[in-house]
Amino acid sequence: MTTYAVGDTDAFNELFRRYAPQLGRVLRRFGLGQDTIADLVQQTFLQLHRARLDFHPGAQLRPWLMTIAFNLAREQLRRNKRRPETDIDASSDAALAAPPREQSRVETRRDLSMALRQLPDDQREVVRLHFVEELSFEEIGEKVGATAGAVRVRAHRGYAALRKLLSVRSSLDAVGIGEETGS
Repeated sequence: MTTYAVGDTDAFNELFRRYAPQLGRVLRRFGLGQDTIADLVQQTFLQLHRARLDFHPGAQLRPWLMTIAFNLAREQLRRNKRRPETDIDASSDAALAAPPREQSRVETRRDLSMALRQLPDDQREVVRLHFVEELSFEEIGEKVGATAGAVRVRAHRGYAALRKLLSVRSSLDAVGIGEETGS
């Protein structure tokens, strides 16, 4: 990164080659379309370029890039929620309805988000860093100020709690008890 910061364009090309596919894989978890993901990856590198002189030599680049990408993705999701896009050629309400498979993904993401909010803060943060940002337990330990072993324990407990919360949710849905009924 330091060679790029002083103007080496080959270094930037290498950073893009190395990190763009990782960013794309991580951003896919937000449920965005492929075109949107490609735009967000480009915007991430644009912001990296604009802030390249702020990068501290010796710091890790990957967490910085991931933070930029996550912030852009959250912003995009907020925009989509405020102003949902519709196809100009859609002539009926049926064309606007999400396919069943897409509805299932939306429901799954909603259930996962609700379950994550129920976790204790320390477990939620470790699960987010491990699952979403794909950081190693050692990297997470450095970030949260704990040992890798303590982080593994938090992750194990968090994942176990998520499995339990999501299985209870699935069971309630299977018998027809859900948010819509007020239960």
